[in-house]
Amino acid sequence: MENQLIHLYLRVCHTYDTCSTSCFQRLSNNATPACTDQELITIFFFGHDNGLFQKKAIYQFTVNYWKQWFPHLPSYQTFCYRLNRLEQTFQALGGEWLRGVKAEMTPELDRLVDSFPVMLAKHGHAYTAKVAREIANKGYCAAKKTHFHGVRLHTIAQRRSGQLPLPDQLWLRAASVHDLSSVREQAIPLPTSTLFGDKAFRDQQFAQLLQAQTTRLYTPHKKPKGAELSATEKSFNRMVNRLRQPIESLFNWLNEKTQIQNASKVRSTESLLVHCWAKLAFAMYSLVFNY
Repeated sequence: MENQLIHLYLRVCHTYDTCSTSCFQRLSNNATPACTDQELITIFFFGHDNGLFQKKAIYQFTVNYWKQWFPHLPSYQTFCYRLNRLEQTFQALGGEWLRGVKAEMTPELDRLVDSFPVMLAKHGHAYTAKVAREIANKGYCAAKKTHFHGVRLHTIAQRRSGQLPLPDQLWLRAASVHDLSSVREQAIPLPTSTLFGDKAFRDQQFAQLLQAQTTRLYTPHKKPKGAELSATEKSFNRMVNRLRQPIESLFNWLNEKTQIQNASKVRSTESLLVHCWAKLAFAMYSLVFNY
């Protein structure tokens, strides 16, 4: 485990020092704290490496077993406060590692689009939750048949044969924002490709917008009221669902690796943003270095 911690710290430092300095510049009087941002990021990632997904559990694990490696570790309150200020840093680290994977792969034409709920509260509590109201609200997850208060993580990813899809774009929207509206607002260019989505993306105007970019949209047929789908339509639906299934595998892997879906311990907007982007950065780190 010591070697694992050393390698993690060195990789974080290397990326931190070679990325754009504007992402990590500290402009306060405390520009050179005794416990560096690199150490805090390493502690957070190392906790996830060891199956700990909450800040308190990660901090206590570090205090109990690794305090000699981080002699200037601040108090728990300061640890949380400083982590919550590293949203852009985590975004930059995750983006840098993701670019590293893309540089080594052959570009794919097929893209998958879908969203994943990050839940601050669910069921009855979703109607009264007030955390992070600036970016979160109540929505419905059809896949889990659950009302929840939180945000949705949207992604457009490249299909890879025999591997998890690789995200092209990741962004957050409030839970109430429909998947189709979110993708339209993001205005992501998808020139000369094929996009596979679920029934939420079955929209003629959206298909025409993509067609102008020479991109084809494939979504399952919706069952008409009072009628059944034809055998051809059912066969087409099975084909589309089979081709877009890897994005479900990506979301399942992401949740198993980080427990990103469960944000019930989050108590502020800043903490929610770090909860999402820090866990995504760790997932990209795992994807690059095959953890």
